[in-house]
Amino acid sequence: MKMPKFIVEKTEAPLCAVDFLRLRVPAAPAAYLKQLLKKGKVRGRSGVLKGSDLLQAGELLQLPDSGRLLELLATPAACLQELRILYESREILVVDKPAGLAVHAGQGHEQANLTDQVESFLLKRGIRFKVAPVHRLDLETSGPVLFGKGKQACGRLGQLFMRQEVDKSYLALVAGRTPGSGRLESQLTAKGKEKQARTDFRALFRNEQASLLELQLHTGRQHQIRRQLAAQGHPLFGDKRYRGPCPADLPRMFLHCNRLAFVDPFSESPISIESPLPEDLAIFLPCVNITL
Repeated sequence: MKMPKFIVEKTEAPLCAVDFLRLRVPAAPAAYLKQLLKKGKVRGRSGVLKGSDLLQAGELLQLPDSGRLLELLATPAACLQELRILYESREILVVDKPAGLAVHAGQGHEQANLTDQVESFLLKRGIRFKVAPVHRLDLETSGPVLFGKGKQACGRLGQLFMRQEVDKSYLALVAGRTPGSGRLESQLTAKGKEKQARTDFRALFRNEQASLLELQLHTGRQHQIRRQLAAQGHPLFGDKRYRGPCPADLPRMFLHCNRLAFVDPFSESPISIESPLPEDLAIFLPCVNITL
């Protein structure tokens, strides 16, 4: 098995070793590359490299003869998911998360995730400071995710969520005919503690088989929408965990964040970001006699 090698170009110096590898092996999860460096598997001009070591132009890097690494190197760029940017400013980036992509890497295992992709996207543009999401969406849920560029931006954006100054609305398809509108208020248990959960909803379309709802969260409890609607006898389509109907024609849980609105804490301008219902969900609606 041939040992992979890289030569640092002038335009890439000075980059730290981990950022260089992320540019050269874009298909690799950041956690995997960090482990290679941590285990002393990457060598440079001065010997074993640490992730923080700065590389110089012309420096030769030797990587381990790993089958997985060679597979990642062979992954064509066309196979990598492109980011859909919904909004960007100097301090803020909002990205449309597809279903099936985690916001963060899973604990104890490596996987492709949105945060890695955002960091790589900014790195290619020469932006090397830390970025982080200030909220999350479940793995199967699609829609906008707000990232802060740098520690200060993350802190100020996080405060908006803590003060409940971010409006988030969702589209969900649920079983049965719901009321035309209403408010769901309940106590949800999280980590052994009961916390209040409040959600407003209105029905966009409804029949005896299903209802398409637009929901606005006033609190951010785990699985809040899914748990509250299931408790009302209207579980989400595709939600196996809370016993929703799971027809073969539906590829995933029918839950999409369609709007994110807040006041930019830096420019003080109102920001409203919309994400249309993805095609994989929209094409299922005629199956329950709903048309947009």
